[in-house]
Amino acid sequence: MKTYRIAVIGLGQRIAHVLRAMDEVGWKLNVAGYVDPRPVGLPILAERDIAPGMSYPSIKALFADGPFDLVMIGSPNHLHYEHLLAAFEAGYPIFAEKPIVRTQEETYALARHLAAKKIPPLHIGLVMRSMPIVRETIARVDSGQLGDLVSMDATEHLPPEHGGYLARNWRRKEEWGGSYFLDKVCHDFDIFGRLTRARPLRVASFGGKRIFNSSRTDVARTYSDGSPAYAMRDAGWAGANDAFHSDMDVADHQTAIVEYSGGMQLSFHSNSHVSLGERRWYIAGTSGTLIADLVRNKLMVRGAMDKNKPERIDYAGRTDDNHNGADQAMATDLLAALEGRAPFPVTVHDSMEAGLTVMAIDRAMRERALIDCTSMWEDYDAARAIAT
Repeated sequence: MKTYRIAVIGLGQRIAHVLRAMDEVGWKLNVAGYVDPRPVGLPILAERDIAPGMSYPSIKALFADGPFDLVMIGSPNHLHYEHLLAAFEAGYPIFAEKPIVRTQEETYALARHLAAKKIPPLHIGLVMRSMPIVRETIARVDSGQLGDLVSMDATEHLPPEHGGYLARNWRRKEEWGGSYFLDKVCHDFDIFGRLTRARPLRVASFGGKRIFNSSRTDVARTYSDGSPAYAMRDAGWAGANDAFHSDMDVADHQTAIVEYSGGMQLSFHSNSHVSLGERRWYIAGTSGTLIADLVRNKLMVRGAMDKNKPERIDYAGRTDDNHNGADQAMATDLLAALEGRAPFPVTVHDSMEAGLTVMAIDRAMRERALIDCTSMWEDYDAARAIAT
């Protein structure tokens, strides 16, 4: 097997986990080096005995030491657009973490760039596309087993430790992460767009910051077994010490309602501090219903007129991060794409449309308004069509 010489821009915890997964599924890795002022992913690589290569002072210095078989971008979201442009110029295949970019303006600019210039292969880490349970969900919907999709109820509820990490990590700031929904659930909205094969027409949303709030006086700092709470993970670059007294300005809970152009309606409820974790999709069609439980990694489906027991599939392989083997599956998909054996399961434009959907939802929350998405999609399509 070929040894892949890899350059890393932003050696954070997430990109380190992806590199570990690549190693676990059999990649031959040569991480040549990285650019990162605080490479918090180094201990994660060390646990797998993956050498991180040289630390370079700049992206220019890193690329001067090419060629590379793959450039991996794991920097904070506000740097993605800048780092993508630099990687495009270098010309090597790219893997970039989600979300692809942070703002609506960056999305349009990127769309214009993609329309105007030939870029190297670009793969976005919307890891849920690689999960077996998600692939099966898409296949069941595509097969027509559920009939026409009518409505969907979806959730993502995080345990306190995960929510506390987000409240201390750079994702707590809109200027760095974009929003809670953009960073955390753009995965889900990518899948919803794929299932419906449609774009949102109208969105509404409610949410805010009521959990990780300095005005709270009832905060327990230990779990029932005496272990410390809200501090078990390194907060990483620009991290804050206290989840309840940081400068967090993004929501810690949010609900969205979406009407898609094909007629399907979606409700989505998310909370970053729950005792019963859940990530679940309840998909109701004219001919059947499917429930995908992404935390317990179980799928259940039954036809509307079927009196027999529902069909149940248990994918097992549960992990503490609830990715349940998705990182390894994505690493396999990435290798297949680079070797030309199969397309990567999510396209660049899929990722851009998922991002725009979430940005519209966040705008609805900020403005306390029902947002008509028509002009947003018109602007996006115009950007895709114009070569500058």
